[in-house]
Amino acid sequence: MAHMEFIDLQTQYRHMRDPMNRAIQTVLDSSRYINGPQVKELEDALAQFVGCTHAVGCSSGTDALLGILMALGVGPGDEVITTPFTFIATAETIALTKAKPVFVDVEPDTLNLDPTLIEAAITPRTKGIMPVSIFGQCADYDAINTIAEQHGLWVVEDGCQSFGASYKGKRSCNLTLAAATSFFPAKPLGCYGDGGMTFTNDAQLAQQLKVIREHGQIAQYQHARLGINGRLDTLQAAILLAKLPFFADEITARQQVAARYAERLAGKVRIPTIRPENISVFAQYTVRVASRDQVRATLAAAGIPTAVHYPIPLHHQTVFADLNHSKEAFPHATLAATEVISLPMHPYLTIEQQDAVTEALLNALP
Repeated sequence: MAHMEFIDLQTQYRHMRDPMNRAIQTVLDSSRYINGPQVKELEDALAQFVGCTHAVGCSSGTDALLGILMALGVGPGDEVITTPFTFIATAETIALTKAKPVFVDVEPDTLNLDPTLIEAAITPRTKGIMPVSIFGQCADYDAINTIAEQHGLWVVEDGCQSFGASYKGKRSCNLTLAAATSFFPAKPLGCYGDGGMTFTNDAQLAQQLKVIREHGQIAQYQHARLGINGRLDTLQAAILLAKLPFFADEITARQQVAARYAERLAGKVRIPTIRPENISVFAQYTVRVASRDQVRATLAAAGIPTAVHYPIPLHHQTVFADLNHSKEAFPHATLAATEVISLPMHPYLTIEQQDAVTEALLNALP
């Protein structure tokens, strides 16, 4: 069998080479690399895709999250509830505003924020809740939004892994006051560098997000507030526009890969739990195994690439040591961090490759 990629961007590029090259060449010919027309075109297209009224392009998913927190006025003395089982950017952006990330454990099956644990973490300093739609599956936003409303809090979805997913028939990034996503190349909809976007139905919030991404500028050299250099490059917007017509078919292909994995692995290894109200985009296909290092080594020897998302929960990270969490805190997140292993997942994975992955995994289990 030929060499296998964990995420095969080369095959994807070959599949859409002509429209992609045309899109890039159009930007090169115009030389409008910053705030070119493709940025607004992409914002309009993606707002329509998720079903919300405003989308604001950003330089990364991290800056999208940070921009939202800045627009909501989060600052020193504030607290924002989030999950300890995610990429650092989720809690990092909270801390960058000088607010305190307050961790709540995850559900043992979905690894999304556990709504039943949120209320106990709310204090008079809590401003909002920032769940992550982990691995491409939305959290339980009805339950989370209800708790937030009862306590006068906002909810922001970290949808950096879930663009294209849906919850109870509504798209990820249109389930809360505001949401952020990432277009890092490995994402379900990825560009060829860094990129991100924020989404909201609140016109005033959208306007603040536009100001923040331009250094707080309301007119040339007039700065009404502190902002960041957080624009989406025109080239990246053009690349995403070229990819967008293929995206629905790619989501379907991801579902088919996940279904075949589940069919061959169910009952033999702990596979992802997808709630019936959810459609996951499977940003990762993450199983759980004991003796993970041994299993990964065996898979690597068989030519099967894997990854670990995430080996160190955030409450174990040195940067958050001052939060004084015990190593035993958040047991579900802590246990998951020792067991999770992500298998190759992309829309261009052949059936032969899928079967090679599952066979090798079953052979590697202790």
